[in-house]
Amino acid sequence: MASQKLFFLLLSSLAIVQMALAGDPDIISDFIVPSNLSMVDGNFFTFTGMRALIGAAPPPAFKVLKASMVEFPALNGQSVSYAVLQFPSGTTNPPHTHPRSAELLFLIDGSLQVGFVDTTNKLFTQTLQAGDMFIFPKGLVHFQYNPDAQNPALAVSAFGSANAGTVSLPNTLFTTGIDDTILAKAFKTDAATIEALKAGLAPKP
Repeated sequence: MASQKLFFLLLSSLAIVQMALAGDPDIISDFIVPSNLSMVDGNFFTFTGMRALIGAAPPPAFKVLKASMVEFPALNGQSVSYAVLQFPSGTTNPPHTHPRSAELLFLIDGSLQVGFVDTTNKLFTQTLQAGDMFIFPKGLVHFQYNPDAQNPALAVSAFGSANAGTVSLPNTLFTTGIDDTILAKAFKTDAATIEALKAGLAPKP
C-alpha cells in the first residue's frame, strides 16, 4: 500500500514538472527542415513579410502582421516569433490570450493603454510611451488600446514560442456557436443582448 502511494506521488510530481516545463519542445538538430524541402539556403532563414510596412500608409483599423511558424517555417523549433501591431487612433486590440507564450511588447511610436488580468482577477494597467516595454504573462487575458484621437501607435511584440496562439475573447465567446441561453446565463443577461453582441461581431459583407 505504501509503495503504491509512493508510486502515485512520484507520478503526480512528474506530471507537475511536465506542466511547469510545457512549451515549445526542444529539438535535437540545429533547425528543422520542412518535409517538402530537400535542402535549404539563406532564403529559408529570411522572412520578408515585414517589408510591406516600409512606406505603407497607416491602416484604417487595428492590424497585426505576424512572423510565426505559420508565416516563417524556419521558426519551427526555435521558440521565438514576432508580431507588429498597428493601432490607428482610437483603436484597440481586444481582450485575448496567448496560451503558449508570454508577450513582450515594445512600443515604437505613439502611446498605448495596456493591461492584463491575473488568475485572482486583479487588473494590472499601464500607460506606455514610445520606448517603453510591457510584459503580458503567459496565458493571461490582456489588451492594448490607443486612446489618442489624433495619432497612431506602432508596437512590436516578441513571443517565447514559434506558435504562441491567440484566443480572442469576443470572437471565441460570440462567433463560435455557443448557445445563446448558455451565454445569457453566464453573463446574467438575456438572449436578445447576446444576439446583439453576436450581430456586432459578425463579418461585414
